[in-house]
Amino acid sequence: MVTAETAVVLPVLVLVLLCAVAAVSVVGAQLRCVDAAREGARAAARGESPAVVAELAGRVAPEGAVTSLRTAEDRVRVTVDVEVSPLGPVPLRTRVSAEAVAAIEPGGVP
Repeated sequence: MVTAETAVVLPVLVLVLLCAVAAVSVVGAQLRCVDAAREGARAAARGESPAVVAELAGRVAPEGAVTSLRTAEDRVRVTVDVEVSPLGPVPLRTRVSAEAVAAIEPGGVP
């Protein structure tokens, strides 16, 4: 009887474990995108070139992330966007992005 119950419950436990692993993977990618966007916004606010901003954000961002920079009046906005495959080879993909805004510092080039 215990064997039959285990056979019924085991697939459910594996599914719950896969969902937990996927959630941790997506949250980790989201946090890395947030950190990358903040790093890029700080660099852009200091007046760094768009290439330097993308390179600094790329160091922190997940692999394959795309960084975009927009300047409006006295602020810079950096967006980091990436498509994540939380379960590795399983063809389940989700898009994660983060955005950071910073005021241009005195002496910084908009």
